[in-house]
Amino acid sequence: MAPSWLALWGVVAACAAAGVAAWSPGTATFYGGADGSGTMGGACGYGNLYNAGYGINNAALSTALFNDGASCGQCYTITCDGSRPGGQYCKPGNSVTVTATNLCPPNYALPNGGWCGPGRPHFDMAQPAWEQIGIAQAGIIPVMYQQVKCSRSGGVGFSIAGSNYFLLVNIQNLAGSGSVAASWVKGDKTGWIQMSRKAGTGAPTGKRWPGSSARGSALP
Repeated sequence: MAPSWLALWGVVAACAAAGVAAWSPGTATFYGGADGSGTMGGACGYGNLYNAGYGINNAALSTALFNDGASCGQCYTITCDGSRPGGQYCKPGNSVTVTATNLCPPNYALPNGGWCGPGRPHFDMAQPAWEQIGIAQAGIIPVMYQQVKCSRSGGVGFSIAGSNYFLLVNIQNLAGSGSVAASWVKGDKTGWIQMSRKAGTGAPTGKRWPGSSARGSALP
């Protein structure tokens, strides 16, 4: 029989430790349809992005930004750069803040892996978010972006799955840095066990949990 989980989790580090990064150049496209519904789910494992607290202002990050999932949940303010080629499609003066919720993988059928190829900082944004800074007929625009502190409401959320041999915890809706640096889990028959990143913010452990309940903490 699968164990019964008691999800009592606490954030143990101050999110104010997250800083604001410098502005950097990149590019941005859009996906997911006019209502953004096609962006639900994704490599970060959040599932329904409304339920996870992120909504429609979300983006898939190229591998240069995704950092093997460590960037999941982070926030980026993006503005269209009218000074570069393609800048005629900018909406001047506008910016949008998005949450990283997915991976935009390289497309090796295209030269250098396409817009999300290795080494390219690129955001594949939900269409409603992208259209706040660009004119849709362009398809792709030059942008400037910076990582910023995340402002959240509703508290930290967790989704838990697994079996007697595998526990997968997805940590969502973190303020501050937005992402998880480390997490631990404790069963009522174990000590604290540090979890490892599987994908996105999923933190699994291979420990067997016979008849245990569990609680944990996360370090953002």
